[in-house]
Amino acid sequence: MSTATATYSANPTQRLEELSRIIMAYSEITERLQASHDRLEATVRSLRQELVEKDRLLERKNRLAALGEMAAGMAHEIRNPLGAIQLCASLLARDVADRPQAAQHVSRITAAVRRLESLVSQVLQFTREMKANLCDADLALVIDEAMALAEAAIRGRPVDVHISGPRPMPVHIDPLLMGQALMNLLVNAAQAAPPGGHVWLRYATPRHSAEGRQFHLTVEDDGPGIAPAFLDRIFDPFFTTRDGGTGLGLAIVHRIVEAHEGCIRASNRTDGGACFDIRI
Repeated sequence: MSTATATYSANPTQRLEELSRIIMAYSEITERLQASHDRLEATVRSLRQELVEKDRLLERKNRLAALGEMAAGMAHEIRNPLGAIQLCASLLARDVADRPQAAQHVSRITAAVRRLESLVSQVLQFTREMKANLCDADLALVIDEAMALAEAAIRGRPVDVHISGPRPMPVHIDPLLMGQALMNLLVNAAQAAPPGGHVWLRYATPRHSAEGRQFHLTVEDDGPGIAPAFLDRIFDPFFTTRDGGTGLGLAIVHRIVEAHEGCIRASNRTDGGACFDIRI
């Protein structure tokens, strides 16, 4: 009698323990399924955002391709008469060399033609296929050469330029194209900085693989920054907020970075001024 009672009383306990284990197992499965669902949901959101960004970039490339084709045709049509004007102006300059006022007018014509010729050259450079001839190079030396060219372009502006990064820094780039891009960014930053202002160029190897395969470089200034409404248009050709600007400098920089399969972003510094971020 006592043995049967003990066996009977043990069964409910065993059943409760088994039920508890089943509930815990289901809870663990539910938690794993929820975690998997959350990961999938995050992945889907990320893919949707990436798709939106890719669609935006594709739309921009198609728009720029159409604009580039039109601009190239116009540039070729403009270049021929410009050459004729330049030739006539040079002949006229000889004829009026003894008349200072007339010579001054001819000099202005020649200067205007040179400016238009420079603009046409920039348009053609933007519209032609941008192909990077990659080779082993030292990024520090490329920056030094870009800085030397930028100094010639910004001579007379009281701006301090600060450059920091490892020396040497071996990279695989097109030194000429990358040097041109960095020179444009340095000149733009120096022109945006106030008198006695500062420009910072910083470069380093990426901390994480997602930040770029070779290097991460920023060019910053302490100028007025970029109006939020212009941030999405800053790399569009012919868009400029500076008097006398062509609006092609940053567009060419963007194409150079793309030719290296990199990315460039424009933003504003929290302390004021603009920041251009390149990841190659």
